[in-house]
Amino acid sequence: CGLLSPQLAETQPPVTNLSVSVENLCTVIWTWDPPEGASPNCTLRYFSHFDNKQDKKIAPETHRSKEVPLNERICLQVGSQCSTNESDNPSILVEKCTPPPEGDPESAVTELQCVWHNLSYMKCTWLPGRNTSPDTNYTLYYWHSSLGKILQCEDIYREGQHIGCSFALTNLKDSSFEQHSVQIVVKDNAGKIRPSFNIVPLTSHVKPDPPHIKRLFFQNGNLYVQWKNPQNFYSRCLSYQVEVNNSQTETNDIFYVEEAKCQNSEFEGNLEGTICFMVPGVLPDTLNTVRIRVRTNKLCYEDDKLWSNWSQAMSIGENTDPTFYITMLLATPVIVAGAIIVLLLYLKRLKIIIFPPIPDPGKIFKEMFGDQNDDTLHWRKYDIYEKQTKEETDSVVLIENLKKASQ
Repeated sequence: CGLLSPQLAETQPPVTNLSVSVENLCTVIWTWDPPEGASPNCTLRYFSHFDNKQDKKIAPETHRSKEVPLNERICLQVGSQCSTNESDNPSILVEKCTPPPEGDPESAVTELQCVWHNLSYMKCTWLPGRNTSPDTNYTLYYWHSSLGKILQCEDIYREGQHIGCSFALTNLKDSSFEQHSVQIVVKDNAGKIRPSFNIVPLTSHVKPDPPHIKRLFFQNGNLYVQWKNPQNFYSRCLSYQVEVNNSQTETNDIFYVEEAKCQNSEFEGNLEGTICFMVPGVLPDTLNTVRIRVRTNKLCYEDDKLWSNWSQAMSIGENTDPTFYITMLLATPVIVAGAIIVLLLYLKRLKIIIFPPIPDPGKIFKEMFGDQNDDTLHWRKYDIYEKQTKEETDSVVLIENLKKASQ
């Protein structure tokens, strides 16, 4: 405005009818009327800022809006002035605040977080509040600029202590999606807990799906890896991590890749959308297993912390069949146990074979003459029998002779 006259530099009256309203879930709108009795030669401008003099703004409009989680009260102060120069003294500032959230703060859910998975669906999780009943039925509502109304998330589920809900989010894949955000609120059906709000910028909290490895091959002592990126992402918006596991060295080598390109004729004529990376110094005569994961980079997104899951592994090189080693590993204990049992059963026989007993001369002598002693005993018994028989016969003959003589 250039130099102002003393009259124009005077403080103007304050604005009137300052009011506040909430649209959608977290869009707060302040409106006001021009001051009464303002100088007719003054081109009114309105100076405004939030609590602690944040987000100062000087503009001719009689309204101001802001997306803000309504987990606490937020206030706007507005004043009028005749200049766009912040150093000029505005009128007396008028303040208007949003109503404080209703309910016990200890009943609100905690750790409310949302992740946009592969630019296809959003998954939000939270923990129950401290002063809540275990059987509380939670409801999640969401809104973004592509929706005509606030929608309710239907897919409520539990994962351990966490509670979550997922909803489709695919209508914002355009060139201006970075200007959008999703407004979230979680509360219960009965209205007994304090609502919890969250605003998720679509340039952060993005987690891609894992890539898909298409091919591996060796050339000139280098390993070439070719993969296909997850859908919905430009290659320039992703960073990569390639993991190579070598069976001989038993090491995991991890390569961070910001720009994946291969100048190799092997990739000519391949499908569009495939990415290539050359891994140097890989031993081709051993088994090499490759996995890849991706994340968004700061060229396209504000957040680069969420890695995708690892891709399915693919191997190349000498693929030794582990069946033989597994069989031997399982059979060896069985064989050893069987050998021990056999050894215990035949230990005595084995001892005799290894350490034969020393012959006993006395026993051998006895065995040599054992048959003769038996025969001698037999004949002795026979002679005694004959002698007794002869004596009995002689006695009978003597008795008969005595009888004859007496007659």
